[in-house]
Amino acid sequence: MVRGPGSDGADRRDEGEWRELGNDRRDPWFPAARVGLTMRTIYFVRHGQTTWNAEGRLQGQRDVDLNAVGLEQAAQVGDRLRAVAGDGLAEAVYLASPLTRARRTMEILRGRLGLEPEGYRTDPRLMEIHFGAWEGSTWSEIRRRDPAGAHARDRDRWGYRPPGLKAESYAMLTERVGPVIAGLDRDAVVVAHGGVARAMLVALGLLDIQAAPRIGVRQGVVLVVEHDGWRWA
Repeated sequence: MVRGPGSDGADRRDEGEWRELGNDRRDPWFPAARVGLTMRTIYFVRHGQTTWNAEGRLQGQRDVDLNAVGLEQAAQVGDRLRAVAGDGLAEAVYLASPLTRARRTMEILRGRLGLEPEGYRTDPRLMEIHFGAWEGSTWSEIRRRDPAGAHARDRDRWGYRPPGLKAESYAMLTERVGPVIAGLDRDAVVVAHGGVARAMLVALGLLDIQAAPRIGVRQGVVLVVEHDGWRWA
């Protein structure tokens, strides 16, 4: 298995099986689409790296800013976006999570594209999954402090809700992310989080709930989501 680099909240030594998947329909984890995009493309960008990413800590909705690597990734992804989308970027809608790491990534990439950095909207429904009492901890710390909870999550990564106020499961996250994606009426650049990307792919019927929690969502690249699949660019 290939482990996803820099995944939100992933301790890569302890998280379990992660895969990097594309739009290869021969992959047994690629289900038939239930609800597809019709006439639009989503260019999804995960925010750049933070110090907590580098330390393997679950960020959730904690408002952690980009580190030096993340700032470079945000600039690089602007170049990648221009290469993959070209002239289509002029008419696209730009939408971001309101958390600082996502807004900073959006503003840097827009500047790289020659656009007004602040010319985008935020939507709180695009905030990262809330990890409750687990936020700020690494997976190794969680397994030591809350072995029963960690084991329960291992059995049901999609449906498990961590302890703590406002904590969410991936199923709950998908309930708030799905309407945002369904409401897009033209090509869109979306800057958000790893969990949001997983929820989006499930909401669109492009991944099943067994595969989605196990994929690594890359930083510094573009996830291109089209009517018939998805790919990294």
